[in-house]
Amino acid sequence: MKVVKLQPRDELKPKSLVGISDDQIEVHFEAHYKGYVAKYNEIQEKLADFQFANRSKANQNYSEYRALKVEESFNYMGVVLHELYFEHLIGRGKGEPSEELRRAIEETFGSIDRCTQELKATGVACRGWATLSWDVYNKILFINGFDTHNQYGFVMSYPLIILDVYEHAYYVDQKNKRALYIDAFFNNLNWDVINQRFERAVKG
Repeated sequence: MKVVKLQPRDELKPKSLVGISDDQIEVHFEAHYKGYVAKYNEIQEKLADFQFANRSKANQNYSEYRALKVEESFNYMGVVLHELYFEHLIGRGKGEPSEELRRAIEETFGSIDRCTQELKATGVACRGWATLSWDVYNKILFINGFDTHNQYGFVMSYPLIILDVYEHAYYVDQKNKRALYIDAFFNNLNWDVINQRFERAVKG
């Protein structure tokens, strides 16, 4: 079994955001995001060790193999969601929804503002993430909330906007004032990236 290691994507680290300090981003990116990359790689090495991760002893109640598979999904999704999150942040924001995305949002939510309010409410209600995603299966937009990286994610969905609401995303700046951080997040969205994601999603 070949071990394929992930490499941190340092080019994604945003700077000079409005309402989200570089100090906050530094901790978030260097400690948390890179921590998921490192743990995912460590798990891949252990899965490649067939003596340690003995498939013949796999058990749904407890086994080394089950523990590794559960944490593999947690850490891998921690990497992916963080990369998508950092990728669409830029200081003071950029662009606006494309005509196609705006139409899809208005058909689903009534307006951009209603969509934003739904995302914000989901970000307050859930413990980990809130996403605006495209359902490739039914070809509709929907808002998804996650308590952890690998819980409640809908199959065949393509995330467009990814809001991290774990405390590590805002505690340096805002302490326990999550709503202030969520407002800042929406002021730093790069709609050029989001529009590209939507275009890829509807083609997919």
